[in-house]
Amino acid sequence: MKNNNPKYAFYYLLSLVALIFMAIFSAVIVFHIIDKSIYDALSMVDSYNNQSLLRFAISALLISSPVFFVCANIINQGLKRGILDKDSLLRNWLTYFILAVSAVVILGSIIGVINDFLSGEMTFKSILKLLVVILISALVFSFYLYDIKREKISKKDNVIRIFFGISLVLVTAIFVSAWFFVDSPKVARERKVDNILLNNIYSMESYINNYYDENATLPEDLVVLKENLMGNNFDDKIFRDPLTNQEIEYNKKGDKDFELCANFRTDSYESERNRSYPVYMNDGTKVYVKGWNCFEGNLWNDDNLIEKR
Repeated sequence: MKNNNPKYAFYYLLSLVALIFMAIFSAVIVFHIIDKSIYDALSMVDSYNNQSLLRFAISALLISSPVFFVCANIINQGLKRGILDKDSLLRNWLTYFILAVSAVVILGSIIGVINDFLSGEMTFKSILKLLVVILISALVFSFYLYDIKREKISKKDNVIRIFFGISLVLVTAIFVSAWFFVDSPKVARERKVDNILLNNIYSMESYINNYYDENATLPEDLVVLKENLMGNNFDDKIFRDPLTNQEIEYNKKGDKDFELCANFRTDSYESERNRSYPVYMNDGTKVYVKGWNCFEGNLWNDDNLIEKR
């Protein structure tokens, strides 16, 4: 690399890291779009975790893509001007390393899809995901194979221009498409508030159970429940909406029946999943929709709980 070893070593390593992030999280975004767009009875999607991963993927793609294209352009310009030695040892090692990673990913993907087939889990979605991985890996592999094999560095290399054009269009299309499948910052904040509100409802249910265990009856209202908690360092905020400060409604419906009600800003992920998949929440999870919701309370230690369910 003549007298530019440290500088171009930095550009190569940075472009390599950026390329890995760009390729991986481009695939993550496309996988999420496939999962949300195609129904598959063998695949149950965890919407909450997928949203978190999708937000991270968008962030990673937003940062890694410009870094990769800028570094790749600097390297390419260095080659054209003769500042960067085409046959330098570091360039060859890093290029062949990228080729090796791409080849391993392609082979691993093929092995995975064969394993799915033998396990009876081959689905249309898994085939699409395999094609996505192969496409991304093949693009990277073919470009760097061409780059390391070309004998002359031309100032107007159409192959390089076509690769950068195609990759830029694909990355941009994936990045833009992701925004149609991720919650907006406003909705994400509302979901966090609703999650705190739901946790408050679970906490209130726990306090009511403790009251029932001590008194063999349900509290008549929240005033009685709060008086029973005095001196236990309880926080009154647990009984309220964290944003509006509206008190969660408690209704005693019978000797062993009660409900807790509150106003939610969004639908729960479980509710959204139930509209897309034949899943029923029978594990005690409280599912809610946007608006006013009332949850039937459970007395955990009550002998009639099993019969009630």
